[in-house]
Amino acid sequence: MRYIAAYLLLQIGGNASPSAEDIKTVLGAVGIEADEERLSKLVSELEGKDVNTLIAEGSAKLSSVPSGGAVAASGGAAAGGAPAAAAEEKKEEKKEEEKEESDDDMGFGLFD
Repeated sequence: MRYIAAYLLLQIGGNASPSAEDIKTVLGAVGIEADEERLSKLVSELEGKDVNTLIAEGSAKLSSVPSGGAVAASGGAAAGGAPAAAAEEKKEEKKEEEKEESDDDMGFGLFD
């Protein structure tokens, strides 16, 4: 991810085709050491391609991926009266978690 991010930063900055050395410079500025093998693979795969087109193609592919939220909602609807009970249990769990968090501060705050 860091190599792609550096590549995109260079693209936004006006460098139409960033080289491996350009990417190393960006990563080095924030203290990240570049892996030569990964970097060369990224540069070779992106060479001669339009980044905007690649992003559009990737977005189209991601739009067909189902999200986990829809699955959970359909499972709860099939149970009938169970969602109300589940909601009550979640509220109780949240209250318990809040109590645990207050115990962690040991009576003093960060800015006291």
